[in-house]
Amino acid sequence: MPLEKLDLQSPDLVNQNFEKLASLFPNCVAEGPDGRAIDFDLLKQELSHEVVEGNKERYRLEWPGKREAIVTANLPTTKTLRPVREDSVNFDTTENLYIEGDNLEVLKILQESYLGKVKMIYIDPPYNTGNDFVYKDNFGQSIEEYKNESGQRDEYNRQFFSNPDTSGRYHSDWLSMMYPRLKLARNLLKDEGVIFMSIDDNEVHNLKKICDEIFGEQNFIVELIWKSRQIVDSRNKNNVSCDHEYILSPYCLPQKLHL
Repeated sequence: MPLEKLDLQSPDLVNQNFEKLASLFPNCVAEGPDGRAIDFDLLKQELSHEVVEGNKERYRLEWPGKREAIVTANLPTTKTLRPVREDSVNFDTTENLYIEGDNLEVLKILQESYLGKVKMIYIDPPYNTGNDFVYKDNFGQSIEEYKNESGQRDEYNRQFFSNPDTSGRYHSDWLSMMYPRLKLARNLLKDEGVIFMSIDDNEVHNLKKICDEIFGEQNFIVELIWKSRQIVDSRNKNNVSCDHEYILSPYCLPQKLHL
């Protein structure tokens, strides 16, 4: 008979209490700098018949890391583009341009030459399914700390982190990745320019919110729904066939450069 392993650790009462509160008051669970946390101001309100004074309420999207995401978008880059003539076709005469590299750095490089000149942008970002990878920008690390971190690297030796849905900053890390890239993409659009973004159920609500903030809620055109597959597979949820995705299309009006 196989030997049974003894659990030599006593129950974690803090986590048990956290899960009980989360079950009773799911609206009081928030993502904090160190993972999931209880919003005690909201919890006090749930347990009071009177309005509890707390932080001033505002209608806006907040998450841990938003300020760092804004700084990331505004930091200059020292990178440059290198032509690869041997892989090019009609290099000296073509009007087409294909760029391969870190999309955040590339977007910063393009600011100088293409500011306000792009008619249309289409992006297909990570859907944050928990199975894809999200690049975590961290400019506060030393080189040694960077190299010693666990995880995977791409062909540019960049560090990647998996972002499972059990992560305490599941949505926050994704938002911090998307925000600076969308902010830089907005600068590239012409006054009548349009941007299209593919997404699925995991983050469509959050993508709409940050686009309302970056592009202006009044400039939103439409949310397109398209049938993305025909077969039944593992992406079904609770016996429901998830066979569609979304394309969001906010755009910039002429006043964008005067905000």
